[in-house]
Amino acid sequence: MPPAFDFDPHRLGDPALRPIAAQLAAGRRITPGDGAVLFRSPDLLGVGALADAANRARHGTRVYFAANQHINPTNVCILRNTCVFCSYARLPKEAGAYRYTMDQVYAEAAANPYVREFHIVGGLDMHAGLAYYQEMFRGLKERHPEVHIKALTAVEIAHIARIEKMSLDAVLIALRDAGLDTLPGGGAEVFSKGVRATIADRKLAAEDWINVHRVAHALGIRSNATMLYGHVETIEDRMDHLRLLRDLQDETHGFLTYVPLAYHPDHNELGAALGREGTATTGHDDLRNLAVARLFLDNFDHVKTHWIMVTQFISQIALTFGVNDIEGTVVREKIYHEAGAHTPQGLALDDLLRLIRGAGRVPVERDSLYNVIRTFDEGTTAAGAAAA
Repeated sequence: MPPAFDFDPHRLGDPALRPIAAQLAAGRRITPGDGAVLFRSPDLLGVGALADAANRARHGTRVYFAANQHINPTNVCILRNTCVFCSYARLPKEAGAYRYTMDQVYAEAAANPYVREFHIVGGLDMHAGLAYYQEMFRGLKERHPEVHIKALTAVEIAHIARIEKMSLDAVLIALRDAGLDTLPGGGAEVFSKGVRATIADRKLAAEDWINVHRVAHALGIRSNATMLYGHVETIEDRMDHLRLLRDLQDETHGFLTYVPLAYHPDHNELGAALGREGTATTGHDDLRNLAVARLFLDNFDHVKTHWIMVTQFISQIALTFGVNDIEGTVVREKIYHEAGAHTPQGLALDDLLRLIRGAGRVPVERDSLYNVIRTFDEGTTAAGAAAA
């Protein structure tokens, strides 16, 4: 159960939040109905204050980040015409389609000598099967033996199992033996059948996404969890999604962190149909999704803000809305920039340190399993830390 924390419910401007605050402060689990109240409350600052208190009870003023690098080896995807929210995927002969050779992967991986994690996701490419990723992971481990490989969403794992006619267990074991360390949380979107029928009709069903992570956890492979929000889902859809994640975490304890992902409407069919091109999620909704996650997902130690999707400025504010982890250096990100993200494709370490310190927090570099690598005391720069 979550740790108790000191909080006076009478600080809240919305009386509907006060009984929920009392439960949370006492270390008691809240219900999906309570979560819906948190989503609908006009007192956004009150919800944020609750989430901040819950986060401080766990992590104090520490904010974690990783020196990571995103690698997207292929955008070829068999679901190009059915995932209407996606701006990244291409058909094999479509303009802009690509699949990296191993030399291209290794060249991109060498771009940042300080990287500690490779985050690798791409499309469902019929010519990027098990052997492709085994060769990739082995080659990366040979060249960068100390770098953690976080790779392949549940959707990609299920795709490989299907085209190779193998079980999930067999695919995951083969990839683990080749160098896979953990799984990212992408591909979950929103678990509601109605929502999936609208935005990703042929994508991996919710129960199958859950099962891939269940199997991975049973094999000792930790993973992340996500939700794509801000399109056609309801608050009840969001809460049902979070409930399913919380239930699986109760069962397996295999999730490392939760990362809500903001929908970007540019250059995709869904954005055009909704008349939303050029209009991303609001800062209020971005902050509320993070705060509610911190309060409802009481069995998740970590909640991460993804600055690429919501801007560095919202991510900085999010550090006082229950967030204890921030997306790291990244180096080069493609998927969300195809969908209209105007943020940088990467951040220098000193810029990340300034962002965290500007929120009154202490930057802590972590590895992919949240072991502390180094804490950056006030005034310490990246160069200074390296010299030390």
